[in-house]
Amino acid sequence: MLPAPGAQCVDPRSSQKWVNVSNTYRILQKMIRLDDIQIFVQTVEAESFSEAARRLNIAPGLASAAVQRLEKALDARLFVRSTRSMQLSVEGERYLPYARAMLDARSQGERALASDHGTLSGSLRLSVPSDFGRNLLLGWLDDFQNLHPALSLHVRMSDRAAALMREPLDAAVRYGPLSDSSLVAMPLVEGNRRALCAAPSYLERAGVPKRVDDLRHHNCLRFVWSEQLHERWRFTLPGGNQTVAVSGNRISDDADAVRRWAVAGEGIVYKSRLDLVPDLLAGRLVDIFPPTHGEPSPLNLICADRSRLTPTITQLKSFLQARCAAVLEDYRLHVKANARARNPRSRGGATRG
Repeated sequence: MLPAPGAQCVDPRSSQKWVNVSNTYRILQKMIRLDDIQIFVQTVEAESFSEAARRLNIAPGLASAAVQRLEKALDARLFVRSTRSMQLSVEGERYLPYARAMLDARSQGERALASDHGTLSGSLRLSVPSDFGRNLLLGWLDDFQNLHPALSLHVRMSDRAAALMREPLDAAVRYGPLSDSSLVAMPLVEGNRRALCAAPSYLERAGVPKRVDDLRHHNCLRFVWSEQLHERWRFTLPGGNQTVAVSGNRISDDADAVRRWAVAGEGIVYKSRLDLVPDLLAGRLVDIFPPTHGEPSPLNLICADRSRLTPTITQLKSFLQARCAAVLEDYRLHVKANARARNPRSRGGATRG
C-alpha cells in the first residue's frame, strides 16, 4: 500500500532506537554511584557539605550535586535543609546504615582481591585508647603499614567507647570485658591485669601502701572512662577480692595524662600493666603490689560483626598479639632479673584490711 501524498515515511527501526535511548537515559538517572554514597556518608559525619568536601578534597558544589543526584536516584529526600542548618531526614536515617554497608562491601571486595595477590590494601579504620595508642600502638602501626604499604590508616584516639555499629570503623582496640554481646572480640592479651604503680619520688615522700585500705590516705590519680569516673579500685588478693573507694586531687578523661602525672610523682596510678611497662622498665614507675593482685584487664580487638573479619583485620590481630606478648615478656624477664634485688619494704604486697 502506497503512502498518502505528502506523508513522511518513518522507519520503525529508527523509532525503536529512540525508545531504547529514552529508556537507557531513564535507567542511567536511576543508577546509584558509590562515589555519591560516599559523599552522602561523609556529609552526615561532617554535618555540612563544605566540611565533607574539604575532607574529600573536592569542591563544595560537587558534594552538594552528588547528594542531590543520589536523592533523585532514590526518589527520596535524605536531608532536611535550611539556611542555618542541615540534618538527616527520616528517609536519610533509614538509608544511612545501608549506605555504610555498601561502602564496607566495596572495601571488603577490594581487600579480598588484594589478598588473592598476597597484599593488603584499602583503608583500615581503628579506634584506640589514648595511652596505649600514643605510646605503643602508633609505632606498631607504622611497622604494620610498612609491611603492607597499600593500606591507608585512619586512627581515632579516644578513651570513650566507640559505637561500632554507627561509626565508620573497621575495629576498635579496647580493654575490659565486652558490654555488648553482639560484638565480636578477638583477644590480644587475655592475661593482662591492672598495675598499681607510682614514681619513686612519690613513695619516698608519701610512703608505700602496705594494704589496700591504705590507698584511702594517698593521692590516687583517677581517670574517666566512657563518662564514668574510675574511683573504685578492685584487687584480687589471695584472701578474695577487695574494692576500695579512692580519692585524689587530679582527674582526667585522658588516661595518658594520668600516667604522665604518676611519672611526674604526683600520685598513684592504677591502670593496665601493658600501658606502664615502658615506665616500669625504665624505673620511672615502680610496682606497689604484686602483679597478681591487679584486677584483670584483657585487651581485645573488637569488630561490629563477623562480616568485618577481613584479611586485614585477621593479620592485624596476629601482628598485635605478637607485639603485646613481646612487651609483657620483656617485663617478665625484667622482674625475674631483679627479684633478688627488690626492697622488701616496698615489695611486701597487699593484705586485706
